[in-house]
Amino acid sequence: MSRLVFWLSLATLGYTYLGFPFIVLARARLRPRPTAAAAIEPSVSIVMAARNEAVVLPARLDNLLALDYPADRLETIVASDGSDDATVTVAAGYADRGVRVLDLDRVGKADALNAAVGAARGEIVVFTDANTMFEAGALRALVAPFADRDVGGVAGDQRYLPAAGLADATGERSYWDFDRRLKIAESAAGSTVAATGAIYAIRRELFEPVRPGVTDDFITSTAVIARGRRLVFEPKARAWEPVAPSNRLEYGRKVRIMTRGLRGVALRRDLLDPRRTGFYAVQLASHKVLRRLMAFPLLAIAITAPLLWADGLLYRLATLGGIAIAGLGTVGLAAPATRIGRHRLASLPAFFVLVNVASLHAAWNLATGRRIDRWEPRRGSADVADEAVDERAAGERRAIGGPARDPADENVAAVGR
Repeated sequence: MSRLVFWLSLATLGYTYLGFPFIVLARARLRPRPTAAAAIEPSVSIVMAARNEAVVLPARLDNLLALDYPADRLETIVASDGSDDATVTVAAGYADRGVRVLDLDRVGKADALNAAVGAARGEIVVFTDANTMFEAGALRALVAPFADRDVGGVAGDQRYLPAAGLADATGERSYWDFDRRLKIAESAAGSTVAATGAIYAIRRELFEPVRPGVTDDFITSTAVIARGRRLVFEPKARAWEPVAPSNRLEYGRKVRIMTRGLRGVALRRDLLDPRRTGFYAVQLASHKVLRRLMAFPLLAIAITAPLLWADGLLYRLATLGGIAIAGLGTVGLAAPATRIGRHRLASLPAFFVLVNVASLHAAWNLATGRRIDRWEPRRGSADVADEAVDERAAGERRAIGGPARDPADENVAAVGR
């Protein structure tokens, strides 16, 4: 029995981390489906939900107003989710420059976004976060694929700014580099699985009201697929945001995203039917379900491999490999600011361990019915962080600090103050 569990778990890992990416990359090469992108200028509404964002909002609005896009074709809507700081006042100060503010009661991010989209007038709705910075040409790149009538949504390229003193920052960026390649390949042959909240756009008529307790970017972007249109990835539409300033906060962010993401997949379970969505169903199951539940086959291998130690070299290597990854990951998480903690040999295992422990936590939340509906920013003197308030009033907003221009990229449009 132990041997069967070991090999089934190993096969699941192999498919998820190697087999599925190979299939996606091969499909993009063998069955390309290009989009008819063009330099178009549709009317655009940029929407964001904001809860006590007065500290970062001026830099964010300056960034959006500096984009290379006609001002008369662009509006920005800030939906204040019951903010009790100066968020509404700050946003209202930009009214003469095309910014509209909705001063809402505390309704949660989902209903704040619903209100913002309800007030939008643009043909295209662009979703973003208050801690994100667009590159100057990001909006033009984001709307170009809409020249193709089959395209209902466009996912932009979310990138992370360098983070000092965070062990898994290198692992985080490495993961997103890998994920970016998959999204490009998925899009090249049909549709990418989903968008990330930092930067994406859909045709306004395809928007469906967001329900509480799920990841809003997943639900909103997959509405495009549910309506029979394509969701494509545009790597030239780049947005930058910081990672959480500590491993503890990053862990909490991942638990929230995975919990809400798994609930979102459950809500969109009809898209898992290949008779309806074809190969997209395989992508969704592999990308958003299997990858987020890899902790279970990993745990099964960790248990069975030592029991099979005497049965062969492979089982011994699996045991020792698991110990090494767990050990290096623990070092990376425990001492993130040290030279060892920042080295790839520790930072990559640290990210791997953090993600998989968070996925177990998220699976437990899903199994026990624990919902994460709301976010509440908690700001320190140097950092901007977020924490869950309670089971039904918890956060999805990413922890932020003032973004700075990435030294490796001259094209970041604006920086936080």
